[in-house]
Amino acid sequence: MSTLSIPPVIPSPREDAVKLHKAFKGLGCDTSKVINILAHRNGEQRSLIQQDYETTFSELLSKRLSKELHGHLKKAMSLWLHDPPTRDAKIVRKALRPGVSDNQALTESICSRTPSQLRRLKEVYQSNYHSSLETDIEIQLSGDHKKLLLAYVTTPRYEGPELDPVIVEEDAKLLYKAGEKKIGTDEEMFIKIFSEKSSTHLAAVNSAYIASHGHSLEKAIKKETSGSFRYDLLTILRCATDPALYFAKILRRSMKGVGTQDSRLIRVVVTRTEIDMYHIKIAYYKKYGKPLTHAVRSDTSGHYKEFLLSLIGSDY
Repeated sequence: MSTLSIPPVIPSPREDAVKLHKAFKGLGCDTSKVINILAHRNGEQRSLIQQDYETTFSELLSKRLSKELHGHLKKAMSLWLHDPPTRDAKIVRKALRPGVSDNQALTESICSRTPSQLRRLKEVYQSNYHSSLETDIEIQLSGDHKKLLLAYVTTPRYEGPELDPVIVEEDAKLLYKAGEKKIGTDEEMFIKIFSEKSSTHLAAVNSAYIASHGHSLEKAIKKETSGSFRYDLLTILRCATDPALYFAKILRRSMKGVGTQDSRLIRVVVTRTEIDMYHIKIAYYKKYGKPLTHAVRSDTSGHYKEFLLSLIGSDY
């Protein structure tokens, strides 16, 4: 469920474009006015505003915002302007840069997405960067991490709620045999099951694993695998069993300790606001005993804080 707050009476895209242009004029940008407009429009509305702005003022809104805004707010607003598949493609493309691969951003942006979301991501990636996502993963990554992500973005998976209890039990046994039961790990079996089976199925496999072995499949993955491959598997499993809690924990880590991992904080808030931020806020409160908004207020400042809080909405 989204936390995006849209006014009951929405101005036309041209009206918003004109107001934004006025906010840019004079000595300094009226940043609060920019936030008040763009943080309260959905993806379709933001797209129309950008079209009207370019038509009316012969300038890309994204370029003007890049000139007027700074720091973390600039990064967050730049992502927010895009529709979800374009945004994901941009994050993934940056994460796959030669020599500086960001496996954390890459895994979070691929392994937490549904098959239909991944199809759109791949289409936009190909269109915008004239290269297939699969090709760039093949070139930039290696090992089981590469094998799993390649399988995950190329294998069709069912998205519905139905499952076969018999196959669930079989897969739980296969994963046990591929991991904890043997010396060494059969990574190929983990890749096959995690890339081919639906989220509903994997959640049921986890329950069957607990029933049979007294601990979760997550514990087995932590024991039997390592590095980016382990992170891939854990991300897929956690998003299958409790995606809201998965993102709540990421948000907590991004603001815990000395300094804030702003890239990660921005990525989660911006990409989940129009999907399930309401449920993430509930999961955060249940897990940590305080509202997500309190942590954001403590760990961010200025217009950057204002923008994030506008997206997240009121306290749970």
